[in-house]
Amino acid sequence: MLKEFRDFIARGNVMDMAVGIIMGAAFTAIVTSLVDDLVNPLIGLFTGGVDFSSHMIRVGEGEHAASFMYGNFINAVIKFVIVAWVVFLLVKGVNRIKDAAMPQEEPKVEGEPAPSSEALLAEIRDILKDRPQA
Repeated sequence: MLKEFRDFIARGNVMDMAVGIIMGAAFTAIVTSLVDDLVNPLIGLFTGGVDFSSHMIRVGEGEHAASFMYGNFINAVIKFVIVAWVVFLLVKGVNRIKDAAMPQEEPKVEGEPAPSSEALLAEIRDILKDRPQA
């Protein structure tokens, strides 16, 4: 079982996935900064200084009151859309490169179907039978 686990971990796909997760974590910090430091101030500029992160609805009173921080949810949705857009662009670019690198298959001609193996063998037999013996 240990050998199977070692073989699984040593596969290229697992290593690629690990690198992707690490890069994703680093990318999350960049997107958070982008949303908090650039996007939100721009949205605030157009909405009269609105800062989503401070928006909430308080339910109850006193120290046991609950706060629904819907502004943080809006920020999370903005971050998700940005990350999803970047991942879409990356996948689209990789697919374009892969398609350019892979040779195109010749399209099959519509018409008569390919002969079966038996038909081809029968044809070869008939050709050999008609040939003069040496």
